[in-house]
Amino acid sequence: MSDSVPTVAPSPQRTGSTAALAELQAALGPQLSLAHAVREHHGRDESPLDVPPPDAVVYAQSHDDVVTTIRTAAQHRVPVIPFGAGSSLEGHVLAIAGGISLDLTRLDRILQIDIEDLTATVQAGVTRLALNEALRGSGLFFPIDPGADATLGGMCATGASGTNAVRYGTMRENVLALTAVTAAGETIHTGTRARKSSAGYDLTRLLIGSEGTLAVITEVTLRLHPLPEAMSAAICHFPDVTAAVRTASQVIQAGIPIARCELLDALAVRAVNRHSKLALQESPLLLMEFHGSEASVREQAESTQEIATEFGGGGFEWATRPEDRSRLWQARHMAYFAMLQLRPGARSVTTDVCVPISRLGECIDLTRADLATSNLETAIIGHVGDGNFHVLILVDPDDPAMRERAEAANDRLTARAIALGGTCTGEHGIGLHKMRFLEQERDAATLGLMRTVKRALDPANILNPGKIFTLTPPSAGAAPLRTR
Repeated sequence: MSDSVPTVAPSPQRTGSTAALAELQAALGPQLSLAHAVREHHGRDESPLDVPPPDAVVYAQSHDDVVTTIRTAAQHRVPVIPFGAGSSLEGHVLAIAGGISLDLTRLDRILQIDIEDLTATVQAGVTRLALNEALRGSGLFFPIDPGADATLGGMCATGASGTNAVRYGTMRENVLALTAVTAAGETIHTGTRARKSSAGYDLTRLLIGSEGTLAVITEVTLRLHPLPEAMSAAICHFPDVTAAVRTASQVIQAGIPIARCELLDALAVRAVNRHSKLALQESPLLLMEFHGSEASVREQAESTQEIATEFGGGGFEWATRPEDRSRLWQARHMAYFAMLQLRPGARSVTTDVCVPISRLGECIDLTRADLATSNLETAIIGHVGDGNFHVLILVDPDDPAMRERAEAANDRLTARAIALGGTCTGEHGIGLHKMRFLEQERDAATLGLMRTVKRALDPANILNPGKIFTLTPPSAGAAPLRTR
């Protein structure tokens, strides 16, 4: 295979695993599983990559279980890979060096909700939907919405964002404090419930987006937001993707405080229609949402409709009832699975980039022209309100040549985004699949500093090793990852 397909070195000799697992079995009992089906489940995510499963799975039920697991693993130099919902797209949870998958989903308690301070403190395994269900009736909500019902600890680890980011920001702007366990098994507390602080290094932001390579997050304190007085969603259809993207850019540049602004191209709309039993016109569309007072929502909607009309947008459909809005957004969130159903048995090489809003139209136009020559089935879906868009490329897992073409298209897309002043990932993270792109985006000195931080906090390289970047050059005997 070409260099565009990620490779992984063969697993090292696992000399410490037997002793570590024996100690953990004695300490944790049935919370440690060696069952093949359990290990298989924890050895995959939503990426098309395939590696052997971890040696064991530990189901942590408390912060102390995490401490015990990491201290034991550190003593025997056994890798530990934090695991949440398993919904990541770039190979974050793959056990490329074997070791222990540390499942945090049983850390699912909501510890405190403070209405007056607009904060909530939760364990890492609480999902975003569970938190918002607990907030029902409080007049507050947590806005970060990556689509999947991900765990909040996992969302911190990957720096997640989603459909609401254009108005409410990402996890980086909405996390106040963390409790985490270091590679030495020490418990650390970063941040406070105060809205801001100038006290020392910002370790909270250091851990957000670190993908489990620096510490394992066990508790999170989050910002909450008041529920808007009024919400209204709208669908607007366009003659082509270019017109839709230009509308989104103009809306942002006009200062309209839109809450959500999502692009679906024609193929994505067709997939969503089939999957969610909708009857949307199968042309490119923007799915938008406006939050505020009744008057401000009406004003935002009217201003946006005027801009859309200038670019040929029409067929506006409005949804103001909560059940209608929920149905539309649920259909949008299922677009990934809807695409897979267009070709049963296929896998998706799914990528995302983010560019300055002024370069978004150019980047998408060039990408569409490139994809048109690739002989691949592709869809473009985007959080275009903040310059972030995704490309889903369907591939036959038994056709290496098709995978090669998909990866080559991904390479060109990423190089294009970086050249336009953007980034190789707006929200998916680096994981395993995008490591080569980080090397394109960051200079050697910057990557060197990242490695220095990793070595300082995890000198034995036991926390999710081989993700984001390698600490040593790849092995000459590296074997290619397989697609599923």
